Amino acid sequence: MADTSLIRRAVTARSQLFLILLVLAAILVPVLNLAVPAGSFFHLPSYAVSLFGKYLCYALLALSVDLIWGYCGILSLGHGAFFALGGYAMGMHLMREIGSRGVYGDPLLPDFMVFLNWQELPWFWHGFGSFPFAVLMALLVPGVLAFIFGWFAFRSRVTGVYLSIITQAMTYALMLAFFRNEMGFGGNNGLTDFKDVLGFNLQSDATRAGLFVVTAAALAGGYLLCRWVVGSKAGKVLVAVRDAESRTRFLGYKVEHYKLFVFTLSAMLAGIAGALYTPQVGIINPSEFSPANSIEIVVWVAVGGRGTLVGAVIGALIVNGAKTLFTGWFPEIWLFALGALFVVVTLFMPQGVLGLARGQGGLAEGAKRALAFLEQAGIKRKGTGS
Repeated sequence: MADTSLIRRAVTARSQLFLILLVLAAILVPVLNLAVPAGSFFHLPSYAVSLFGKYLCYALLALSVDLIWGYCGILSLGHGAFFALGGYAMGMHLMREIGSRGVYGDPLLPDFMVFLNWQELPWFWHGFGSFPFAVLMALLVPGVLAFIFGWFAFRSRVTGVYLSIITQAMTYALMLAFFRNEMGFGGNNGLTDFKDVLGFNLQSDATRAGLFVVTAAALAGGYLLCRWVVGSKAGKVLVAVRDAESRTRFLGYKVEHYKLFVFTLSAMLAGIAGALYTPQVGIINPSEFSPANSIEIVVWVAVGGRGTLVGAVIGALIVNGAKTLFTGWFPEIWLFALGALFVVVTLFMPQGVLGLARGQGGLAEGAKRALAFLEQAGIKRKGTGS
């Protein structure tokens, strides 16, 4: 009964509206691209399908950051690293799928390895010829890195700005490492020139539409998972950690364990977003590790509304839509516009677009409910002597 109750709480009215809109997008975008004749007013060009798919990948990435920042108070400035690692895992599979169709015609070595005179495939590339293995690595590699990083950071009680700085240092170190040719990941050019995925041509309209639908499904699944987590008892503990960590620790909760759990889960969601991003964009390179990218993710969440999940998705769509327009019309002022947007949101819309639409007090009300729950649970624990 408890599990059923959690599922019902996860699918709120707002969640239902969000999921309905997502389903409509998953239906309309492929139909407008594949079924409506080219040249028609309602025809959606193929590049727009890939662009919207990229936006949904960013939305899933923003969701992962909101899970830890909005509900646990962990401001990570390194989530771009987990996103990029997931992207590289899928990119390695797509490179293996090219086979002898590459420029140099080598059936085993990717073109960049042939160019650099590599004699054999590195050990860490073995297994990536399998699609399930690549998907597993897109989950495990970011998850294991987040677990190891979080284990040391949270046990040492590193919090606040110090945690943000070391997460940014982590992604910067990875960026420098992946830029090196001897690492075996394509150096500064990264991985590109993909041909197909699961036998489907990546340049065909049907494949692009299919990837969009899969990305929409992943976003829906990620949203429901996050909503289930924050609606559970563990979710109330996470909110309490965000707003009163010392008090939560005093009540007997292992704060480090909750932080480690949500941080690892968030990294795995970011990895899946990266894995879906790579085939739709057609390239993955070390620039995805850039610390500026991780900072931009935080801006998406802040603009949409921290601690709302749906707001994170909205923020990712708004900011990236604006980025597409500004970089096309006024590319030289985009970074200034982004900085100004963050300042305006911080000063005048602390709860973002969604908070502005629904009124103030969302985070505060959630914190009060979480602390009340924990105090009652703490009293019961002392009463039972457990």
